[in-house]
Order: sequence, then C-alpha cells, then structure tokens
Amino acid sequence: MPHTDLTMRRVLRREIAGTIGLLTDEHDFTAMRRYRTFAFDDHTTYLQQVETLLKTLAAQGGHTTVALFDPQEYAEFCADGGLDPDAPASRSRFTAQLAATGPTVPYDGRPLTELVPDLVDQAVRQATWQYATTLLTRLGACASCGEDIGHTAFAHASRLFTRILGTAAPGHRHLVCSVSTEPEGVVAVLNAAGELDGTTRLDESEALEFTAVLALGIATHSSGGLVMRTTAPGSPDRVYGWRLRGDRLIPLTAGEVFDAYCTDIESGDLVAPESGVDYCAPPDLGDDGHTAGHVH
Repeated sequence: MPHTDLTMRRVLRREIAGTIGLLTDEHDFTAMRRYRTFAFDDHTTYLQQVETLLKTLAAQGGHTTVALFDPQEYAEFCADGGLDPDAPASRSRFTAQLAATGPTVPYDGRPLTELVPDLVDQAVRQATWQYATTLLTRLGACASCGEDIGHTAFAHASRLFTRILGTAAPGHRHLVCSVSTEPEGVVAVLNAAGELDGTTRLDESEALEFTAVLALGIATHSSGGLVMRTTAPGSPDRVYGWRLRGDRLIPLTAGEVFDAYCTDIESGDLVAPESGVDYCAPPDLGDDGHTAGHVH
C-alpha cells in the first residue's frame, strides 16, 4: 500500500472521536463479570488499563469522552433491542448511545480518581433533572383554570431564581435547593459567578436542574429550602437562606440561617460555626419572592 495511503489513514484516525463506557465502582464491575466476553477480573487493574488507554489515545491526538456504564441499563438495552448482552458489539452499541444521551465528560489528561467524581456528578444531575421534569409533566393541567401546573411552576421558579442571582453581590455564588418530595427528596446544587458588570456566568444544565427542583417544590407545595453562599475577595463569606412555602420563598432570619448551617443533619447536634463566615438575612427579593402570582 502506498505510504501516502497509510499517512492519510493515520490522519483520519486522529479525526475520530471515541467514547469509553466506564464502570466506576466495584459493584457495577462485579455485575459485568457474569459475561464471558468481559475480560477483566480485577476492578483496580481494569481502571489502570482504562487510564493507560485514555492517555495513549490523547497522545495520538484523539478526543475521547468517558461515559458512565450502568450494567442494569445495559441489560435492559439489550433486552429491548434483542441483542446478546455477552457480546462486545452489544457493549459498543450501548456505549455509542451513552455518548449521545448519557452523562459524559471529556478526557483532559486528569487521573481517573479526579475525573470520576465529575462523571458521577453529571449522572446525578441528569437523573435529578429527569426525575423532576417527569413529575412536573405528570401533574397535568389545573382543574379550575386549565393551566399546565408544571409549566407554570417552572416559569415562576425561573423568576425566583433570576431574582436571587440578581440581588446577590458580585463574586462566586454556591446555591443548594432541597425539596422534600415523595417518595424521596431531591437536591440540586448550582455554582455561579457574578461579575462586576452585573452579568452572571453559570452552567446551563445546572441552572435547568436547579430550576426544575425548585419548580417541583412549588408545584407540589412540598416543604423545602434554598441556601446561598457568596464568596468574594477581601470580604467574609456570606450565607443566606429561604424557606419554601407554597409558591413563595420566605426569608430566614440571620439566627435561623446560623441554626440551619451549624446543626448536624443526622444527629441534630450543634456544629461549630466556620471562621470568616457571616450568617445573614437574605437580600430583599421584592414582590417576586413574597407576593408572586398563585401557582396551583
């Protein structure tokens, strides 16, 4: 074969983007060992081999993403598609689907010990988003006015969320929203950067998940709360909090914020407050936080 053909093929190979489905924990790894064609016996060795492969592909100029491989979802995928689960081709097809629809992170040279937590976070965020939006969709229309309950709650939650970010001082904002829904509660976390010019930088997927969780609490009138911690150079961190009641966010007093932040969730015991942290009553949200239109 002419040398130019080999060269061109090497060049084309660098243009191919790949995805590796990763078994992040021992439990999932053990579940895959039931398949004869799955060649690994030890999870640690498996992770080492994956990391070596990722480094090799990166050194060759390739771009690779890492996806979370779930053995149960894989078995269901094979059953639905009439595929043999004990076949490498079936695993490849499932991984290709993960690349398009599942949680993934690009390999950027970091060790797997640093990359895996990001991948798990992505999976948790996606699962939370799907759970919240599914429940919002199932609520249907209001019997008295005909409005879509989930859509109305999401719009209201978006206004509240925007108002909270708009009233915060410049700097890094870390927000946590928790809602006590049935059969299990949901939590969303958001990180945002407030610039001096008034703009805010944030991850769109995090913002959507956060808004959906807040909307779920509003639509179902579940108990819940929202906490925001702001960090800026030259000033102490500030912690604010709100209690979710119906379609309103009721501001907590500085004492209530302190009690919430300095109490162990499991035991109820007091925890020493952090040094350099102020526990504050939240900024005024105006009518958006207190007298917003009714959400059914």
